[in-house]
Amino acid sequence: MTKIAFIGLGNMGSGMCANLVGAGHEVTAFDLNPDAIKQAESKGARPAASLGEAVSGAEIVVTMLPAGKHVLEVYFGEQGVTTHAPSTAALIDCSTISVDEAREAADKAKAAGFLMVDAPVSGGTAAADAGTLTFMVGGPDAAFEAAKPFLEIMGKNVFHAGPAGNGQVAKIANNMLLGISMVGTCEAFNLAEKLGLDAQTFFNIASTASGQCWSMTSYCPAPGPVPAAPSNRDYQPGFAVAMMLKDLKLALGAAETAGANVEFGKLAETTYANLSADGFDGLDFSGVMKRVRGEI
Repeated sequence: MTKIAFIGLGNMGSGMCANLVGAGHEVTAFDLNPDAIKQAESKGARPAASLGEAVSGAEIVVTMLPAGKHVLEVYFGEQGVTTHAPSTAALIDCSTISVDEAREAADKAKAAGFLMVDAPVSGGTAAADAGTLTFMVGGPDAAFEAAKPFLEIMGKNVFHAGPAGNGQVAKIANNMLLGISMVGTCEAFNLAEKLGLDAQTFFNIASTASGQCWSMTSYCPAPGPVPAAPSNRDYQPGFAVAMMLKDLKLALGAAETAGANVEFGKLAETTYANLSADGFDGLDFSGVMKRVRGEI
């Protein structure tokens, strides 16, 4: 049994925390939302009244936070993790933040004597609950080896992407590709239907042909072919438009810094930014199908 602190019990973090509890570890949970702490407690976690209490004596600290500013404050603020946790604790940040912020956090952790990895995830809430996430991990070998056994409890695929920040590189590049492919998949289904080919028949053909992609076979934006997809529950997330837009903005910011050409990434970002501006932040990102069809 390992003493674990879990900070950030939102839609993703709650399932991840529960899986660590289910594996037999002593997990202390903290979130600014008291209801989230109560939910974690109901699944076997020990509730903490403060961040300091949560990480005191922890061997592993896992965080799942909204943005880079929160990560830097939680770890390195005046009452942050590095103030209260023993320096022997391994730090695992699963948030999706900018590459520069992840590398800044890694540098600060190293200076404070801590091992740290950036380990953003892919898979959404269903995978978080099921323990089947994919983790893309950046950090030194020693930090990766310390984190890996616990990431394997929360996910089915754990990849070491290289040095600090490379987990975030993999995440934003992957999700930029996902955003682009989802828009393309929606347009393809809409075109097929407009020309008289029903969604199921098109799916049966394209899912075994050269157009096959995850956005089609696992998360089909057209209702019908993939029963578990959000398209069959009126595009309730899932992975919301707001989250896809966040990742696309991170990708475009990194691309500008690196001088990388991402023209289709820009088009995808514009598509999701327009959905967000029109009040559809809470729609699943596959709900871009509604925009393609002219329904919203």
